Amino acid sequence: MTRLYIIIGIILLAGSPVKANRLEEENDTSKVETLKGKQLNEVTVSAHRAGRVKSTGIGNTEMINANELLRAACCNLGESFTTNPSVDVNYADAATGAQQIKLLGLSGTYVQMLTENIPNYRGAAAPFSLGYIPGPWMQSIQVSKGASSVKNGYESITGQINVEFKKPQATPFADANLYFNSKGKLEANMGANLHLSKRWRTALLAHYEILDKVHDDNGDGFADLPKVRQGALQSRWAWMGDHYVFQASVKGLKEHRKGGQTGHHAKAEHPYLIDITNERYEAFTKNAYIFDKERATNIALILSGSLHHENAGYGHKLYNADQRNGYASLMFESDFGEHHNLSVGASLNHDYYDQRYRLTNHGTEQQQRDDETTPGIYAQYTFKLGEKLTLMGGLRWDHSNIYGSFVTPRAHLKYSPNEAVTLRASAGKGYRTNHVLAENNFLLASGRQVIVDENLDQEAAWNYGISASSNIPVGEKTLELSAEYYFTSFQHQLLVDLDSDPHAVHFTNLQGDSYSHTWQLEATYPFFQGFTLTATYRRTNVKSTYGGVLREKPLTNKYKGLLTASYKPGLGKWQFDATLQLNGGGRLPDAYTTDGGTPSWDNTYKGYEQLSAQVTRFFRFWSIYAGGENLTAFKQKAPIIGANDPWGQNFDSTMIWGPVHGAVFYIGVRLNWNKI
Repeated sequence: MTRLYIIIGIILLAGSPVKANRLEEENDTSKVETLKGKQLNEVTVSAHRAGRVKSTGIGNTEMINANELLRAACCNLGESFTTNPSVDVNYADAATGAQQIKLLGLSGTYVQMLTENIPNYRGAAAPFSLGYIPGPWMQSIQVSKGASSVKNGYESITGQINVEFKKPQATPFADANLYFNSKGKLEANMGANLHLSKRWRTALLAHYEILDKVHDDNGDGFADLPKVRQGALQSRWAWMGDHYVFQASVKGLKEHRKGGQTGHHAKAEHPYLIDITNERYEAFTKNAYIFDKERATNIALILSGSLHHENAGYGHKLYNADQRNGYASLMFESDFGEHHNLSVGASLNHDYYDQRYRLTNHGTEQQQRDDETTPGIYAQYTFKLGEKLTLMGGLRWDHSNIYGSFVTPRAHLKYSPNEAVTLRASAGKGYRTNHVLAENNFLLASGRQVIVDENLDQEAAWNYGISASSNIPVGEKTLELSAEYYFTSFQHQLLVDLDSDPHAVHFTNLQGDSYSHTWQLEATYPFFQGFTLTATYRRTNVKSTYGGVLREKPLTNKYKGLLTASYKPGLGKWQFDATLQLNGGGRLPDAYTTDGGTPSWDNTYKGYEQLSAQVTRFFRFWSIYAGGENLTAFKQKAPIIGANDPWGQNFDSTMIWGPVHGAVFYIGVRLNWNKI
C-alpha cells in the first residue's frame, strides 16, 4: 500500500497540465499606445518569484520567503521546513510533542537560532522553540550552512537560522489566518501594521492555538500527541529617520502541554501523566545611526532580554527552570574604497539559570543555579573584486567567567569565474556552553537513569565547507544545479550516551573522535510556465566515540531524498504543491536483553517515505487552502517502549526515528488586505 501511495504521488507531481499561460503572479503590465503609427494591444511582462532563493553573497545561504511558506500549512517555524532539503525536523520523543531540527546531520543545538539577527531561543526555550514562532508571523527565513559571520557571536557550529518577522515599516497591511486539521487542532493568527506618521510605524501580531482532543491510534495507552494550548502576542515599533533608525519589540507567550496515559489508564490510581507549562517574555531594541549612505558607514546598538519560566512534570520526575538572558551588541561598519569593508564591534551576553529538578520518580528534589557572563570583541574584513571574487575573514575574542578566554576564527571565499558558475568555501570554529537538563529535559519521559558528569567541557568544533552552483540554459529555461560538502570535527563535545547502559542516559565529555560528513546534490528546473520541480539527495555520515568505540550516531538518518513540485497556472488563481520525502534508515541505541535472551528491539531501523500535498485558491483579498501531511500514513511501530509499565526501568518514549501519527488532513483560510 505504501508503494501505491508513492506511485500516486509521483503521478500527481509529473502529470500536471502542460499548457503554459503568459499571465502569472506579480504581473508588470504596460500599455504601448503607438509604434510607427500603429496601435498595439496591451503587452504583459511576467515572472514568477521563487520561494527559495539562493544567496548571491559570500555565504552558502538560502532565503525562504513568503511564497515558499504558502506552499504548506506552516503553522510554526518547525513546519516551515517541510519543503526544505537542508533542514530536517523530527519529534524528540513520543510523549511531549517536542521537535528538534538537524542541520548537516547534527542536532539543532549546534545551529545558532536568530530572530531579527539577534541570538534567541537558547537553553530552556530550545526543546519547544520551533513551535514558538507562528508561520503567519514570518516574513522570511535565512538558512546559512557552515561557519558564519563572527558578528552574531561564537555559538554557530553547523550554521545559522534567522527569522525575520513582518515589519512595522513595511507596506501597510492587515492579515489573518485560520487553520483546522483532522486531529482537532485549531489555530488563529492575526497581524496588522499602521503608519502613525511619516516617521512612526507600529505593528501587532497575535496567535492562538488549541488541540484538546486525545488521540491514541496505536492503542498503547499513551496519547500520540499531547493536548496543547498556546497564546502569543507581539507588539513592534519603528522610527524611520533620514539618518537615525529605531526599532523595538515586546513579545509574550504562554503554552500548556498535557500528555501521558489515556482512557482507563488515566483513571488508574497512579497514572503516568506529562504536564508542561512554559511562559516566555522577550524584548529588544535596535538603534542605528547612518553617517554616510554611499559608504554604508553606520554605528548600531542592539539590546535584548528574555525571561523564560518552565514547569515540567514527567510522571513523578520534575524539571522547573527560571532562565534570564541579557544581550548587548555595539557595532561599527564602513566601506573603505571600492573593494574594502570593515566591521568591528563588542558584545555582552549574560545567562542565569535557576533549576529545580527530581530525576527519578521516587528521588528528592534538587536545585542548581548557573550564572555565565561573556563579553567579547570582534573584527571582520571583506575584500570584494567586482562580482568575481570576494574574501572575508573574521576573528573574535570572548571571555567566559566559567571557561575563560577563547578565540573564534572564521573565513569565507566566493569565486564566480562567469555568470553561470559560483564557487564557495568556508572554514571556522564555534563554541557552545551546555545546559544539559534545560536543553534535554524531554529525556525525563523515560525510565532511564539520568547521569550527568561534573566538570563538563565547553563544546568546540571546526567546520569546513565547499559548494558549487551553476545555472545552465536548457532550451528556453534555466537548470539550476548545486553541490556541497561539509565536514564538522569536534575537539570537545557533550556526548549523550544511550548505548553504554540501555537503562541509562549518560551525559559525559567526549573521549575520542566525533565528526560529521555531509554532501548534498540539488537540481531545480521550470519545465514549463508556472511549473517547477526540485530534486535533492543528501548523504550523511555521523560518528562519535561511545565507550572507546567509534560508532554511528544513533537515531540519525543516513540519507534523505526530496522531490518537490509546484504548479501555479494562468493568472495565479490556483496553486498546486506536492512534496515526497525519502528518509533513510539508521542505527538504534543498544538494546537490553529480555528474559528469553533476545534483544528487546532491532539494532537498526529502515527507511520510509512521506508524501504531502496542498492546493490553494487565491481571491483578491483572501485565499483558501487544503491539504494533507504524511499521506503515505507511515507510523513508527511501538514508538513507546514498555508502555504497559511506565513506572518500570524499561519504559522509554525517546527512541523516536519516524512519525508517531498517521496522515493529517487540514483546511485553512488566509485573509489579506494591503494598503489599509
